[in-house]
Amino acid sequence: MSTITIARHSARPLTVSRLGYGTMRLTGPEIWGEPADRPQALAILKKAVASGVNFLDTADYYGEDVTNRLIAEALHPYPADLVICTKVGATRRPDKSWVPFNTPENLRTAIDNNLRTLKQEQIQLVHLRLMGHGAVPLDEQLGAMFEMQREGKILHVGLSNVTREELEAGLKIGEIATVENMYSYAQRTTVVLPYGTNPGGEEVLDLCEQHGIPLIPFFSLVHGLPNAGHKLTELARRRGISEAQLNIAWLLHKSPWILPIPGTSSLAHLEENLKAADIELSAEEMAYLG
Repeated sequence: MSTITIARHSARPLTVSRLGYGTMRLTGPEIWGEPADRPQALAILKKAVASGVNFLDTADYYGEDVTNRLIAEALHPYPADLVICTKVGATRRPDKSWVPFNTPENLRTAIDNNLRTLKQEQIQLVHLRLMGHGAVPLDEQLGAMFEMQREGKILHVGLSNVTREELEAGLKIGEIATVENMYSYAQRTTVVLPYGTNPGGEEVLDLCEQHGIPLIPFFSLVHGLPNAGHKLTELARRRGISEAQLNIAWLLHKSPWILPIPGTSSLAHLEENLKAADIELSAEEMAYLG
């Protein structure tokens, strides 16, 4: 499996395998509550890491706190090369709605909670997820993140759910290690979902490439495949692979700066997704997909 380096110009860069694992699907329905099959959820985390995955994506508002606790239960004490990336900037209400949690005080509370539930003294990478764009100025949010970085609570700071303009503004405030946006073969630009607007990965990919910033696609399978169209279906059929595998392979071939994190609550699907890292697509096949 190929690798990618996060914060390559910093004093403490992180090199990880180019296929990570997103833990969101390990929760109950509507990304809320405990998993339906807890033993399988723990087995998935152990299998992913044993198979060479050393980048996990989580958030304390998954569950709530469910995925963080599962990671700690399955993997702590953590392997030396394991990078756990979490997100702050949002929270969940009892009605399961998603709301901003992004004042400097909110962000500090969230970081402290992530440190506690993940059993860490420092979080290697934290994405500031932008919600309620403009309600709390970006410089205030990022200022709080960089302050906690100076305190040693955070090693590297990334941005999630950002527009091109927000990324450009963030780059002027401080070092942005990674960007996490919705992105897949079929969903490349902004999409409006019940809980808010999600800028697409295609809108920031060239900026990420210019600055050497890994782009981490989220929801690459959940929102991508239903609208994928006949080309993905046809090529997957010809190659004898699943559409999900082809979607992951397309992301890996689209740019060397993309770090997919496909998630699943099925051990069988995890093994299927991992095999996508070995799929080679020709220039002709990429051109066919478009």
